[in-house]
Amino acid sequence: MGRTTTLPQTTARTLAGHLTPAVGHPWEGWTFSAGWGSRETLNITLVEPGLVVEVSADVARDGAGRFRHPVRLLRLRDDLTPGDS
Repeated sequence: MGRTTTLPQTTARTLAGHLTPAVGHPWEGWTFSAGWGSRETLNITLVEPGLVVEVSADVARDGAGRFRHPVRLLRLRDDLTPGDS
């Protein structure tokens, strides 16, 4: 499970057709900011973790151990399931 940068509208629409709203999600009750240092809270919809996507990420961390760069979605991997290794 994870989060990425804001998705382009066409990508968001494509993924929306593959998502199912979550029931009893582990992040229920959490809030997420719109960006580093922002107090703006995102309006989110938690979904079942049933999709696999390919992402671009790096491991750079700041002095507090937080990741410095956001994860970017590259593509849906509908040829894989969460249980594949």
